[in-house]
Amino acid sequence: MSPQPDSPIRHTQPPALDRTDTHQTTPTPNTAGLTPVDPLTRRKVVAATFIGNFVEWFDYAVYGYLAGSIAIAFFPESDPTTQLLGAWAVFAVSFLVRPLGGFFWGWLGDRWGRKTALSWSILVMSVATFCIGLLPTYPTAGILAPLMLLLVRVVQGFSAAGEYAGASAFLVEYAPKGQRGRYAAVVPASTSAGLLFGLLFVTGLTAALGSDAVNEWAWRIPFLLAAPLGLIGHYIRTRLEDTPQFTALQQQDDVITAPWRDLFVQHWRLLLRALGAALLNAVAFYILLSYMPNYLESQLDLSVTQANTMTATSLVTYIGFILITGSLSDRVGRRKVLLSASVAMFVLAVPAFMLLKHGFLLGVLVLVIMGGTLALNDGVLPSFLSEQFPTRIRYTGFAVSFNSANAFFGGTAAFVATLLISVTGSALAPGWMLMAAASIAFVAVLLSRETAQEELR
Repeated sequence: MSPQPDSPIRHTQPPALDRTDTHQTTPTPNTAGLTPVDPLTRRKVVAATFIGNFVEWFDYAVYGYLAGSIAIAFFPESDPTTQLLGAWAVFAVSFLVRPLGGFFWGWLGDRWGRKTALSWSILVMSVATFCIGLLPTYPTAGILAPLMLLLVRVVQGFSAAGEYAGASAFLVEYAPKGQRGRYAAVVPASTSAGLLFGLLFVTGLTAALGSDAVNEWAWRIPFLLAAPLGLIGHYIRTRLEDTPQFTALQQQDDVITAPWRDLFVQHWRLLLRALGAALLNAVAFYILLSYMPNYLESQLDLSVTQANTMTATSLVTYIGFILITGSLSDRVGRRKVLLSASVAMFVLAVPAFMLLKHGFLLGVLVLVIMGGTLALNDGVLPSFLSEQFPTRIRYTGFAVSFNSANAFFGGTAAFVATLLISVTGSALAPGWMLMAAASIAFVAVLLSRETAQEELR
């Protein structure tokens, strides 16, 4: 990426607009004397952020792709739907701690630095994921097995709360003006790359050993990989310097001690709009990229290989378009791209689920289109959310809004979709969920200010 030269910036007290919540006027940039960043440093930051985020989300994603095996291993024998609901319920409950994790990691990142928060979050995630691979199953430990699984998943959810927000803020604060969308799009690209690797790993594992072996013992293998991968990610992140914006705050002794207080008192409107804008990502990401293989198997009777192949094509499309949409938003603005994504998802969601049942090849095409539509939203969301909040509370504002949306709407998406299909008998229920999320996100973005060409506050 070709950076633009940093301009020397003079310290001023944060302008009044930074401490209020209005978007009627263009804010005066909070331009404290930032340390110039050379191109090599920026490339290292991008590479390190990609690798660390990739590792953490591989750890987090394999649970979703192994939900069927998890259901068999950790829940008593009953009908498949009840077992699966148990596995998805654990998945959903682990998300409920993400707002709490958002407060903690946001405070750590805004108080002690983005680097510190990111280095510890990947370590906690890796330890928790590794522990899943060691847990006893229901035939061995009875009711303790799902309870231990829930405990470890809660730790995973707590850790994941610091990852997406921290990595986004880190890249946005390192990026040159005019390229923040392009840089921040590395976060969802690395997230989806971790998902894709997890999906391919599980697919290869099933193809090599067979479904019976995976259900009996081989489901443990990807979880056990978390230990070496996590140590690598932790080491890489500890080698980075903190962002110029946060370093400037430290030098000016202007680091905030209680960012959540400022967030809720001075910026609560920003918080609500950010939460609404994050809703489409929360629902669509987990419906289309995590829950989809299970949906294709359980509702359309496709084989594991077919279901995973179709989802992989959606992921590849998503990754391919992410960086393009991030760069596009640098040119035309964040709001235009996000609003277009909401409209497209609203229009396409239900027809897409109607067409999935009409053959493998048509299903692949449908998921390619849906992956591209989601990328239109997710490639812009990290820069959009990061730019909405002032530097002093950026990590906390992003983490609380993003993780609240994921906790109440993203983590529950697979469970709600499975339950709605079971209750209504309609396989189109996930499509209606996507339409509702797109509607709310559209309104939230419409009420937000454009920030693509502004200095970071």
